Amino acid sequence: MGLWIGVVIGAAIGTAAVFGQRQAAAPSAEVSNAEAAMLKGDWKTAEPILDSWLAAHGDDGRALFDAAYIADAQGRDADAAALYRKVLALDPKSFEAEVSLGLLLARTGKPAEARPALWAATTMEPSADSAFDLKAAKAKAWRALAQIDAHGAAGDPGWKADPAQASIDLLEALKLSPETEADTLLAANLAETSGDLPGAETAYRKALKGNPDSAEAESALAHVLIAEKKYPEAEELLTATRKKQPENAAITAQLAAVYVAEDKADALPLLEDWHTKHPQDAAMARMLAGVEADAGEYEKSDTLYVELLAGSPRDEELLTGDGQNLIRLRRYAEAVKVFETATEVDETNGDAWNGLAFSAFQTHQPSITIHALTVRSKYLPENATIYFLWATAYDTLHDKKQAVAYYHRFLESSAGKLPDQEWQARQRLALMEKTP
Repeated sequence: MGLWIGVVIGAAIGTAAVFGQRQAAAPSAEVSNAEAAMLKGDWKTAEPILDSWLAAHGDDGRALFDAAYIADAQGRDADAAALYRKVLALDPKSFEAEVSLGLLLARTGKPAEARPALWAATTMEPSADSAFDLKAAKAKAWRALAQIDAHGAAGDPGWKADPAQASIDLLEALKLSPETEADTLLAANLAETSGDLPGAETAYRKALKGNPDSAEAESALAHVLIAEKKYPEAEELLTATRKKQPENAAITAQLAAVYVAEDKADALPLLEDWHTKHPQDAAMARMLAGVEADAGEYEKSDTLYVELLAGSPRDEELLTGDGQNLIRLRRYAEAVKVFETATEVDETNGDAWNGLAFSAFQTHQPSITIHALTVRSKYLPENATIYFLWATAYDTLHDKKQAVAYYHRFLESSAGKLPDQEWQARQRLALMEKTP
């Protein structure tokens, strides 16, 4: 379960003023006046002063940083990033600009660009007259790195998540500042990713102990409990959480999943009630369609599948579910068309080939059945039922040799589990093996 747990990677860290960029000389009166206004959060006063000064002194790193800080604080991300880069062009060793740029890029969803800046910042020191809290700043950098390494960089297929490095990053952050709820959640997420479900459960419970109202921790803990098959515990947790958050779709879906796993009928009314109140929730409608089918409500289930397919006509999961319902409803000709579409969408969908083989046989198209079974065998193992379908399809096509071979395979595989089909197979074998 991939979580992006927010870390505090806001605008530049520390007091806005006295961000010296390794300059021996004191700041100009103009820059000092701007910084005095910045200390009060008076961006409207400070920014024009800095703009005027920078128009004539574009290589003043301190003023450039102050301007970047103001842009960052006001959410003008592109302007802030450009200004931080100008500072770094003047002074590549500027810790303040490097860490601020890295945090800004991480915050704005550019992890591939953020990581090099953040990593560099962890190896640097602030300037002598900087007001930066070094430990706090580096802790934020390590936490942002942990998030990036935990999840990889979107849009960069060559850079994958590295949970082991993320754990190292997080430990470095914890050396510099106390553990936060976000740290605990990230540690739990990393444990879950690495397959350590007991460790993840412990960490999520720790997060909940610190913040009993954390919906994120409750949902994540429930996810782990479900994976551990601790359904009663998951149900207790989710039931209590849902009372507090009845409109939380994720919690409702998890509770329904627990009911399904426990084979409880409660899943159906829960999902039906949600669908009535939220008919546009496609994810829950999909789940309801599956539960309706499992409950034998094939007509209701198929109505949902048809509605969902109207919006996603080439969704193989929906097509397969629709086709299976059509078979159960004995609407075989319709099922053939649906399964043909499903196999066009994904040739590796063994269940779709399976459905096509059966529905085609029911519509007296044994050649299509043979073709579907041939492709199916590439992706799914054979079983007694499939051997019988092979045999009867070849029998219908009057291919005596293949029919006899598959009837024998069926009888060996079935071994008394399918008595009606076994009787039919023996009758056909007795007739065919006597006929020259």
